[in-house]
Amino acid sequence: MRKVPVTEAVGMVLGHDITKIVPGCEKGRAFRRGQVITPGDIPKLLDLGKKHIYVWEPETDLIHEDDAALRLARHSAGPGLSWDQPNQGRVNIRATRNGLFKVHVNRLRNVNELDNIVMATLHNNRVVTKDQVVAGTRIIPLAIERHLLEAAEEICAKPSPLLTVKPFQSLWVGVVTTGSEVYSGRIQDGFCSVIRQKIAPFNARFLGQVIVPDDPQVISSQIRQMIAEGAELVMVTGGMSVDPDDVTPTGIRATGADVVFYGAPVLPGSMFMLAYLGRVPICGLPGCVMFNKTTILDLILPRIFAEERLNRSDIVNLGHGGLCEECETCRYPACPFGKAT
Repeated sequence: MRKVPVTEAVGMVLGHDITKIVPGCEKGRAFRRGQVITPGDIPKLLDLGKKHIYVWEPETDLIHEDDAALRLARHSAGPGLSWDQPNQGRVNIRATRNGLFKVHVNRLRNVNELDNIVMATLHNNRVVTKDQVVAGTRIIPLAIERHLLEAAEEICAKPSPLLTVKPFQSLWVGVVTTGSEVYSGRIQDGFCSVIRQKIAPFNARFLGQVIVPDDPQVISSQIRQMIAEGAELVMVTGGMSVDPDDVTPTGIRATGADVVFYGAPVLPGSMFMLAYLGRVPICGLPGCVMFNKTTILDLILPRIFAEERLNRSDIVNLGHGGLCEECETCRYPACPFGKAT
């Protein structure tokens, strides 16, 4: 681009957006790239503190910031995402559906290691809604060398798009409630209603609830029965601590399921258990799920409904960011809980 004095710019084509900032009131685009400067624009530009502007003169080895940001957005946005038009050098990437936002974090770092390129995103594994802005990209100078942009495009696109939104699946959910005190009718179960509230945002289909005594074989049998009836996710409530009569973990193991973990580095929710019987996840829920607004279950459910199979490493990684601050006003998921850096 060529730098020219504002007073000599009448009739020239502006090569970049110009921003107007009024502290505490507004920030927005005052002049658009491609705008032809008129005599009436001169005092406005001077009021914005602009003594010079840049006019665009295309060069073979340079890509304009708007064009470059748009190319980066297109290369990085996978299924479930779209992009806006450039505004003040920035391109926003938006979700086109509700789902689980996925970021290849190491590749994101590689993009931002390149000179003069910025890509900022929400956290990996964040639940997002349709039309929500999930990422933004821009170029720092007004133009960037072609070879740098092409290197960034390669990272963003291969072997798969840098960013995606995975849709939630409407799974059939069965609940097995353990506890002799509930089974005998001495106390009323309060867990099932909480579970139904937790699974509702994913359009889950409720298969039913069965209440059983503290007997590992009965627990095991009822889990298997739920799966035989079509459950694609089984929630087992009660009896998850280490007291001698808390036998739910034993009952889950007795199904022959592959136990991913029992005891997670997340508070509240450390006594949570996750296992898989074939492809069906089985979740052993500790009492905190019934009493605390946000727990490990809120971190695990979105990934299950996005049909991801979690492994032990996934759970271990939750430790960094796994302490809920139990704020007076809960803002989850727009908070640090469950989000590693």
